[in-house]
Amino acid sequence: MPVLEGLWGPDLRMRDSGLGVGVEVRVCPEETPRSPVWGPLRMPPVTCGGLSLALELPALIRQLRAAWRARRGGPLDPERSPTSTWVAEEEEVEEMKHDLEEKSPHLEADGKLNTGHAGVLLVERRGSYPLIDLRILRTSAQQGEVESGTRRKVKRLLSFQRYCHASRLLRGLVPHTPGSLHLLDDDYLGQAAHMLSKVGTWNFDIFLFDRLTNGNSLVTLMCHLFNVYGLIHHFELDMVKLHRFLGMVQEDYHSQNPYHNAVHAADVTQAMYCYLKEPKLAEQLSPLDVFLGLMAAAAHDVDHPGVNQPFLIKTRHHLASLYQNTSVLESHHWRSTVGMLRESGLLSHLPADMSQDIEQQLGSLILATDISRQNEFLSTFREHLDNQDLDLQLTSHRHFILQIALKCADVCNPCRVWELSKQWSERVCEEFYRQGDLEKKFDLEISPLCDQQADSVPAIQIGFISYIVEPLFEEWHRFTESSLLSQTMMGHLHRNKARWSRLRYARTHSDSHSHAEEPEPEEAEGEGGGREDGEDIP
Repeated sequence: MPVLEGLWGPDLRMRDSGLGVGVEVRVCPEETPRSPVWGPLRMPPVTCGGLSLALELPALIRQLRAAWRARRGGPLDPERSPTSTWVAEEEEVEEMKHDLEEKSPHLEADGKLNTGHAGVLLVERRGSYPLIDLRILRTSAQQGEVESGTRRKVKRLLSFQRYCHASRLLRGLVPHTPGSLHLLDDDYLGQAAHMLSKVGTWNFDIFLFDRLTNGNSLVTLMCHLFNVYGLIHHFELDMVKLHRFLGMVQEDYHSQNPYHNAVHAADVTQAMYCYLKEPKLAEQLSPLDVFLGLMAAAAHDVDHPGVNQPFLIKTRHHLASLYQNTSVLESHHWRSTVGMLRESGLLSHLPADMSQDIEQQLGSLILATDISRQNEFLSTFREHLDNQDLDLQLTSHRHFILQIALKCADVCNPCRVWELSKQWSERVCEEFYRQGDLEKKFDLEISPLCDQQADSVPAIQIGFISYIVEPLFEEWHRFTESSLLSQTMMGHLHRNKARWSRLRYARTHSDSHSHAEEPEPEEAEGEGGGREDGEDIP
């Protein structure tokens, strides 16, 4: 596989393209190539503003706090009591927030790259290619909304509150709340905690959960599920490294994508959890199977650019060349996940052969979400069910069922309750339409389903349900032997399809009447010109 100079390292790890706004990112010159702080990859540590990011979290917090006090001219007193430290940290957080609010216009200005008429907005991400920013298509009237959203994101990304909170916990100032993950206490408060107690129900509202967790739905959900299954203890995972890895995954989803964002990843993860609980499957799964299923669900669309594979191919994007026009996006999601696993050191304590096997199995699961391979997996699944030869005692058969489960979770939106399903349908169509507008803007052929004038949301959803979702979930229904969850999903699927059919009919009927009843004045005086135009509309 070719490696692009300056974009991907030879170990398939993505080089950092930005870890902050207006901050220079460079290789730390103080460390020698054989320094143990470099970790298992022997990669040079990254620094941000002179602070080594190779440090563990407590040391990094101390450096950040010292640097901030020096900048503000405050005293450096290491002998403060825990109570005074707590109060001082709160004051520092408020000062930083105030300072960020004052400087956010400058940060936004620094985040702009003048590329002619495009005006691409740079986002602090570690992706391996320049951001395809579809917000350039918005009108000037909406520019204020874009800047406001960017300002909020910059404030959230640069906030040190969660780091200060974590530092208190790591120093031993832990609230005695039984059964909680202390690094996430803030996310577990109130209604979010109540929702997590019902995370295994099919009507789980991921949009509400994302709001209650302040945009941290993926990190919070994954940590909760890892705790539920006991995966942290079983694999002896470092909680700080786990939180670091999940934070990297969440931040590498593009929040400006209407559909392929971190909320979609959290939604797929929650669906995957429901499928892993299916009676026929739950008793056969090993801890490694559960670990792989949840990890693949969380990272299956990481760093998605908001456009599809044909767009990358016809625009000669370097990712298409890198992966030779085959499973381009899925391969990128997998390699990005591998890079973040290695960068975070989450699996560094495991034997090398085990960590490599986990990386390969994650790749197999993520690559299975390629929609172009739908018929391949569906025919194999149907054949197994017809022959009744699935043996979940076999590792290979369990892995295949995990692939099918992930495919189901990825396209399960039409099987949700109407209020949630409709939101997802509108979001995915909005992403399609943005790609179509981008193609139209640069005189490219508009991709199927991406023409807002020709492809309505009801028509897209009816086709998607008929050709993709229904065939897959009918076979899953057979596999689960008509479980309660499967019956619930099939009921929602049929009702939602019928509702989209009624909406399409109403829209077509309404358009026909509008054309027939409101002809142009010149045509109205002719020989039935308006009526003939109306009759020509399908």
